[in-house]
Amino acid sequence: MKKYFSVFIISALLAFTACKPKKNIVYLSNNNFEQEVSQAQYLGLHIQEGDQLQILVSAFDDIAVRPFNINTMNRTGTSGSGTTTGSNAVSPSEYVVNSDGSIIFPVLGNVYCKGMTKQQLKADLESRLKRYLTDPLVTITLSNFNISVLGEVKSPGQKTSSTEKLNIFQAIALAGDLTYDANRTNIKLIRTSEVSGKDEVIALDLSEASIVNSPYYFLQQNDILYVEPDRNKQISVNNDSASDKWIRYGGIALGLVTLIISLTR
Repeated sequence: MKKYFSVFIISALLAFTACKPKKNIVYLSNNNFEQEVSQAQYLGLHIQEGDQLQILVSAFDDIAVRPFNINTMNRTGTSGSGTTTGSNAVSPSEYVVNSDGSIIFPVLGNVYCKGMTKQQLKADLESRLKRYLTDPLVTITLSNFNISVLGEVKSPGQKTSSTEKLNIFQAIALAGDLTYDANRTNIKLIRTSEVSGKDEVIALDLSEASIVNSPYYFLQQNDILYVEPDRNKQISVNNDSASDKWIRYGGIALGLVTLIISLTR
């Protein structure tokens, strides 16, 4: 009886030292997370240096509007009034926000847009264009919305989103979700400050439902998410030296020898 009891004790000790329960593996663990999620507000992207903006100007008189679209500014002819359709439809023109925060727009010249939302730039352009056009309509899309997700995710790297309204959970989904060893309570968001131009590091806890009310819940272009490993993995990696390996393996060997001796008595 003592022999089997010894076997049981040794096996239990080995299992206990090898395995440790995982905590905080649930997203939005608060009981009132549905109420919290319903309060999330999307305030829109802020235009940054290097952004590629697809802009299309349209109006009732398609001849008058041609000089304001790069793709049509050199066209000649009189196809009549009215918006273009079908094979004659005009595609948006691309503008890259330069280092001083502006784009060079046909006829209007330099238009400062850094820090604006798309809605603000749209309103600004339409206001300027009213000097030349009747009821101008401007549409703007961002063609290079990229983020980076690094660390304890299943598919790290730079990700391109097909939508500009991207929250932190959607970004993690683009990276294949977090790994088992991820620390969900201390996700690092690296974002360039619009005021100082320097990178800021913000800690986010994905286990709290209140994260949806954070100003960092929705991502901006060029954001970086770093998912650090949990404490168990950090300790395991830090202790992974040659001497520690010998101590660990020696302990296992000693346990096996003790087990064999107990069985042979």
